[in-house]
Amino acid sequence: MMKLRPATERGHANHGWLDSHHTFSFADYYDPEHMGFRALRVINDDRVAGGGGFGAHPHRNMEIVSYVLEGALAHKDSMGTGSVIRPGDVQRMSAGTGVTHSEFNESKTEGVHFLQIWLMPKAQGMAPGYEQKTFPESEKNGKLRVVASPDGRDGSVTIHADAVLYAGLFREGETAELPLAKGRHAWVHVARGTATVNGKVLGEGDGAAISDEGSVRVEGKTAASAEVLVFDLG
Repeated sequence: MMKLRPATERGHANHGWLDSHHTFSFADYYDPEHMGFRALRVINDDRVAGGGGFGAHPHRNMEIVSYVLEGALAHKDSMGTGSVIRPGDVQRMSAGTGVTHSEFNESKTEGVHFLQIWLMPKAQGMAPGYEQKTFPESEKNGKLRVVASPDGRDGSVTIHADAVLYAGLFREGETAELPLAKGRHAWVHVARGTATVNGKVLGEGDGAAISDEGSVRVEGKTAASAEVLVFDLG
């Protein structure tokens, strides 16, 4: 069974410096039908104008993954970590007992487009932590490459949640299939482009919840690559 979440039905907030679409309830956007899916709590599709950003703010007991699509995002936190996240990078911040961080567009003139993803942790009160890795396009072309997992498999970042995150780039005719173990579920998010997922066409920003199916099959639809994220969830 697959239930679509069209991009046009997402929550939307435009603050001038920030244009954000919310797949699930977040901040002032509340929809009791879309409070998350399994361990997946937030997918915010954020575009931050040049010079804009989120000042220092706290988080607690959440696994936060940042995935940059265009531009560069500067990160600083109370653990002493400072970095710049660019396309191909995946950053994981475990908020645990509490962490404060800021995120700003590194450029004063060009926009940055990124996904902010929150996952419910397996346990409360863990020590805060941070990790960032780069996954080149060559590892994602025509395939689903694991980029975040509970055991850090295949060089992925380690998340303390019942979730495995895959990312792939698919041109027309390129396909990949991800088996789902019995009792597992999947959420698919098309970050950009157009792809067919289990026989249904999804465009940029569209999502889909998948349950009681044996696999997730992704196929590109156009000459330009579709960028697709797949979450394998308990």
